[in-house]
Amino acid sequence: MEAIVLYPSPAIGHLVTMVELGKLILTTRSPNSISIHILITTPPYRVDDTASYIASISSDSIIFHHLPAISLPPCATSSVPAHETLICDVLRLNNPNVHNSLRSIIDKNYKIQAFVMDIFCSPALSVVTKLNIPGYFLFTSGAACLACALYLPTIHKIIDKSIKDLNTLLTIPGSPPIPSSDMPKPLRDRNNIVYDSFVENSIELAKSAGIIVNTFERLEPRAVKEISDGLCVPDGPTPPVYCIGPLIVAVAYNKRAAGMHSGGDNVSKCLTWLDSQPRGSVVFLCFGSLGLFSKEQLKEIALGLERSGHRFLWVVRNPPNSQNGQTVDLKVQAGPDLESLLPDGFLGRTKDRGLVVKMWAPQVAVLNHDSVGGFVTHCGWNSVLEAVCAGVPMVAWPLYAEQRFNRVVLVEEIKIALPMDDSKDGFVSAAEVEKRVTELMNSDSMEGNSIRVRAKDMQIEARAALSESGTSRVALTRLLKSWNQS
Repeated sequence: MEAIVLYPSPAIGHLVTMVELGKLILTTRSPNSISIHILITTPPYRVDDTASYIASISSDSIIFHHLPAISLPPCATSSVPAHETLICDVLRLNNPNVHNSLRSIIDKNYKIQAFVMDIFCSPALSVVTKLNIPGYFLFTSGAACLACALYLPTIHKIIDKSIKDLNTLLTIPGSPPIPSSDMPKPLRDRNNIVYDSFVENSIELAKSAGIIVNTFERLEPRAVKEISDGLCVPDGPTPPVYCIGPLIVAVAYNKRAAGMHSGGDNVSKCLTWLDSQPRGSVVFLCFGSLGLFSKEQLKEIALGLERSGHRFLWVVRNPPNSQNGQTVDLKVQAGPDLESLLPDGFLGRTKDRGLVVKMWAPQVAVLNHDSVGGFVTHCGWNSVLEAVCAGVPMVAWPLYAEQRFNRVVLVEEIKIALPMDDSKDGFVSAAEVEKRVTELMNSDSMEGNSIRVRAKDMQIEARAALSESGTSRVALTRLLKSWNQS
C-alpha cells in the first residue's frame, strides 16, 4: 500500500492543519489504496491535550505514530525560554526517532510517496533525503509569511546587525513594507539561540521538493506570484509552491456541530446566547490556545468593551504566572476567577449585551453564526482563515510568533482587518479597544464598512478556490500528480 507521512510540530493548530491535509488527500484516492501516517512529537511544555482529538481521528486510513519523548539538558529548561527555542531543540534531536519510525513503516510494506513536514521540523529533511523519500513542507501560515521565510537568508546576508536594533521598513518580496519591529520575534535578535535555527529552517525550505501553503491565490496574489517568480530565493531555485487552502476543520459551515466533540458546556452556552442576539451585532474576542494577557490588560479590554456599547462574546483566560510580560501559556491553566480579574461590577453592568466565557469557545461555530459581525483576533493563521471563510472582518491584535507580521499583511495588503495599535511594551489602552471595536462594528464607519465588504468578497473567493475547478483544487491535483510520478 502507498503511504504519505506527515510530521507536524506539536502545537494544536499545526497538528489540526496537518490532519486536514491528510483528510483532503484521502478524498482524492480510492479506499484502501493509500494511508496517512502522522508522527506525533511530545513537546517539552504544556500544550492543549490532543489525546481525545487524536482518538477521534485515528482510523485504518489515518495512523498516528507517537515518537519517544526527548529529554533536554536541565540548562535548556531551567529558565523560561521561548517556546520556539524549546521546540527547535526537541525537533533537532528527534531525527533518530523519525528515521526509526520511517523504517518501521517501510518494513510493513508501505511505499512512502512523500514526507510532508512542518517548517519547525526541517532537520528531518536530511533523514528523508538519505532514505530517497521526497521531502515537502506544509507551511501553515500565509504566502506573505512564506515569502519572508524564504527571503530570510538574504536578509541575514545583507543586514549585519540584529533587526531589533533597526528602526526601518524592510522590503521583502511579496509583502508590504514591514516595520522592523513587526518581524517575527525570533528573527529580531541574531544573537538569540533560536535565530540560527530559523535561518537554517529557511535554507531547508528552498531545498525541498515542494512547499504546500495553507492559503489561496486570490487572498495573497502578489505574494504567490513573487515567490513563484523566484524573487524570494535570489541565489538559487525556488521549489514548486502549491496553494491548496484554506485548510480548516471540515465542519466550518455547520453552525452547531463545530466543536461539539469537546467543551460541551461552552458550546451550548455560546451558541444559545448568540441565538438571542441581532444579526451581525456581536464582536467576538478570542486569542488562540496559547495567548495570555496580564490582569491589567484584561481590565483595559473590559473597560473598552463596556464603553463601546457593543454586544460582545469574550473568551478569558488566566494571566501568566510570571511577571516578565509573557504572552504565551506554557503551563496548565486553571479556569479564571472572572470576578477578581475584571473591573468591579463589569459582569453585572454588561450582562444584557455581553457574554464572558472561560478558557475556550467553539470558534468556527461562533464565527459562522449570523449574530457575529466582527472578530478581535491574535492573528494566528488558522483563526484568520476561519474568519475569511465565515466572511467576518477583523481587528488584528497580535501576541507572539509571526502574528505582528500577519497584522501588517491583513491590514495593509489583504485589507480585511483594522490594526489594534499598542504601545512599545505591547500594552493596549481601553480607549484603543473602544475605538477599534466601534470602527469595526458601526455601520456608518467608512473604515469598518470597507473591510466588511472586503471580508465578504474574500469569503466568496475562498469558496471558489475550493470548488472543483478552483485554484486550490487544481494545485492539489498538480501536487498529487507529482507524487504519483516519483
